[in-house]
Amino acid sequence: MDKRTRMLHAMNNQPVDHVPVGFWFHFAGDEATGEANIAAHLKYYRDTDLDFVKIMCDGYFPYPIDANTIAHDDWSAIRPLAPDDPYIIDQVERAKRIVEAIGKERCVFYNVFCPLSALRFAYEVAGKTYDDVTDALKATPEPVMAALDRIAVTQAELCRRLIEEAGCDGVYYCVQGGEATRFSVEQYRRLVTPSDLYVLEHANRYSENNIMHMCGWAGAPNQLAIWQDYPVKTVNWAVFVEGLSLDDGRAFFGGRSCMGGFETHWDGKIQRGLIYTGSKDELQQYTRDLILDHGKRGLILGGDCTIDANIDWDHIRWVVEAARSL
Repeated sequence: MDKRTRMLHAMNNQPVDHVPVGFWFHFAGDEATGEANIAAHLKYYRDTDLDFVKIMCDGYFPYPIDANTIAHDDWSAIRPLAPDDPYIIDQVERAKRIVEAIGKERCVFYNVFCPLSALRFAYEVAGKTYDDVTDALKATPEPVMAALDRIAVTQAELCRRLIEEAGCDGVYYCVQGGEATRFSVEQYRRLVTPSDLYVLEHANRYSENNIMHMCGWAGAPNQLAIWQDYPVKTVNWAVFVEGLSLDDGRAFFGGRSCMGGFETHWDGKIQRGLIYTGSKDELQQYTRDLILDHGKRGLILGGDCTIDANIDWDHIRWVVEAARSL
């Protein structure tokens, strides 16, 4: 199989010759945006020979909101972006350039954050906190939910253009906020899920091959039942944060294809996980064991989340080599 066929078969629970592999990291400094970002993505994927490309949205985490709007919690002033806003057109151009360079060889997916996360990042840039956002959502749900809905309009349009105009095979949709200390399941489903589903259901209009990442950021477990019925083809959760194996998670999510298996935690100082510390023999044995325990169908090997950009790329090549040995 070529890499594109292999990935699509894995996502759709069809037989594969080898289990596909994909890891990714955030690009920083000069490589966070522009031509350098495009070149960095292409170099990384070509040098590691991974089975698919996951484009990071570095430089575009926060939703563009005026600082004065945030300072006064003026939820009504948060609006959908114009079609020619740089937040949209620059990300679409990034994806289009990468797809044109590599898309015929393998599938390409683009990272899109859920509306709650896009709002959170904007608040954090302005000096406020995630708790400020979620506390306001619980205290005054109507105006904050309306703001999330308007952000969802832009995120949905971004998904459409990434797929239709840039040629991405789908989006890698990142959901957050499922920690038990932040919302109850009922609260999340009532306050956050409507904006989540608005984006996902629009993405599904343009591609059936979308991936959901249930982010275990900061090492905090999520209430995964929140997202159990979200309409995506492939699910990616933090196996080591959640304590939910690939095999058990596959059953939990209704037999859908799953992505993950490797602990990839890092906090800027500490790297935790065999992907960083393992020898070639250790990493390759672990990779083969994952595949043999789960089976080759419906499996995509990857991380709990992003990896540290300082990782030795040989460690990734070892995983790819082992996956292709079975």
